[in-house]
Amino acid sequence: MDGQMAPDHPASVFVPPHEPAFTLLDTAVRHFGTHIALDFLGRRYSYAELGRLTNRAAAGLQKLGVAKGVKVGLCLPNCPYFVIMYYAILKTGGTVVNFNPLYTEDEIAAQARETETSLIVSLDVAAIQGKIARLVARGLFSRVIVCSMTAAMPRVKGQLFRLLKQQELANVPHNAPYMTFETLSAGTDPLVAVHIDPGHDIAVLQSTGGTTGIPKAAMLTHTNIVANVRQAQAAMDGLRQGQERVLAVLPFFHVFAMTAVMNFGLSIGAELLLLPKLDLKLLMQTLRRRRPTLLPGVPTLFTALCNAGETAPRGDFASVKFGISGGAPIAGETVDRFERLTRRPILEGYGLSEASPVVSFNRAGASRRGSVGQAVAGTVIEIRNPDRPEEILPQGAHGEICVRGPQVMRGYYKRPAETAQVFVEGALRTGDIGYLDAEGYLFIVDRIKDLIFCGGYNVYPRVIEEAAYQHPAVQDAVAIGVPDDYRGQSPKLFVTLRPGASATAQEILAYLQQHLNKIECPKSVEIRESLPRTLVGKLSKKELVAEEIKRATEG
Repeated sequence: MDGQMAPDHPASVFVPPHEPAFTLLDTAVRHFGTHIALDFLGRRYSYAELGRLTNRAAAGLQKLGVAKGVKVGLCLPNCPYFVIMYYAILKTGGTVVNFNPLYTEDEIAAQARETETSLIVSLDVAAIQGKIARLVARGLFSRVIVCSMTAAMPRVKGQLFRLLKQQELANVPHNAPYMTFETLSAGTDPLVAVHIDPGHDIAVLQSTGGTTGIPKAAMLTHTNIVANVRQAQAAMDGLRQGQERVLAVLPFFHVFAMTAVMNFGLSIGAELLLLPKLDLKLLMQTLRRRRPTLLPGVPTLFTALCNAGETAPRGDFASVKFGISGGAPIAGETVDRFERLTRRPILEGYGLSEASPVVSFNRAGASRRGSVGQAVAGTVIEIRNPDRPEEILPQGAHGEICVRGPQVMRGYYKRPAETAQVFVEGALRTGDIGYLDAEGYLFIVDRIKDLIFCGGYNVYPRVIEEAAYQHPAVQDAVAIGVPDDYRGQSPKLFVTLRPGASATAQEILAYLQQHLNKIECPKSVEIRESLPRTLVGKLSKKELVAEEIKRATEG
């Protein structure tokens, strides 16, 4: 299947939508006004209430001068304000810029300069507001909209939070450039409708390292956003409009959660169960009390759920229809553990920020072990020669995954050279190595940049990690290449152990020697209490690579 769609795949008849992204919310408000849209720690917002708050906030933003081309930053955890302000910004014609609230002060500053963001929305939590205040003092932000954490919670919980956790709340000035959310949305001026060109106007600037690791902002148009939601709907058919409950613990500032949790959930009239951070105790309580039907997560979340669920009543997962995994490859052993525990499948997909992000997905009842599914509707996947990208490889050959579809970004914001590098003959180069089988199922082999070059052979870290996950004591595994005087590089494996399990590095290495060839087998195994993770919980290699390079140069 040389860059073609699988037989009978609906991609060939997919018509890209031509509508503003905020119509996802407006349509849900019309159809499901009395239904619950958001549940934030017990405080529930109906779709009608969400729609009213969004329109009032949008009118307030217009009064501040937000219009087409104006970038507004969201530096928020998962909370009602994120949803309200996201759609409010889009209704003004402005552009959403997603900031990770866990970023350092300098990281926020760098992203603000990269995206030309001078207005930002934040929370009155000291851990966030302290950084924002220092950036205001540096002249970076000309306007800060501050949202009240306690006002979004149920009244009693809010009062207790203010009483018992006062030190976690910030003292926010009442003068410019600060403005409260209540003040922003208290005006009586009507919202003025704005003409949106969906295929051209930028809805979101999404931060991404891209295929080079250099921070950039992917320009996602309104069409990109809506098309990817419609593609997700087609891939997850059989869900009940207005009746699903979606666990929303993945942070909305991450493109996976923005599309596959927030936008997708609202588009089908689902109730979003908002959790501001990953608190395993709260997560298990939410499973038990609010009974979500869909569990989107990254692999580490499913590992944590398996660990907690093995000591929890089986009924805690009774409402779940399936898990949705993305953001990073999930180990087959994790899928097996989850399915043994819940009797429900994990459906894995694949995507990247530059594709809004969903590219492929395993459908319920038609998933393929080890695969990230078939291309979603309207999408063509091509496997190209990484060294000669103009060459499309035959079905089954390993090469760079390249993508065409209505969800593919316009380019990187004000980075024409980097944009040109990431496209080949109009197809988006993902930087990932994979292959397609005869039915169009995509299999990810590894990241190009993660390949280990070992004595003239290419060694894929994921092969080593998958073998490690088969060991009964291994919980997390990360393989990297380390300097080797003879072979150039050799594999090294880092692991953590499951709670209550025991194993030595020598035992794990001996196990791997039975399951890997001599080139793939790690030179050494190191057991650690924890492994580095990204801010959204994915296992991260770069810190380990830096450690090994430093060790080699100092040695």
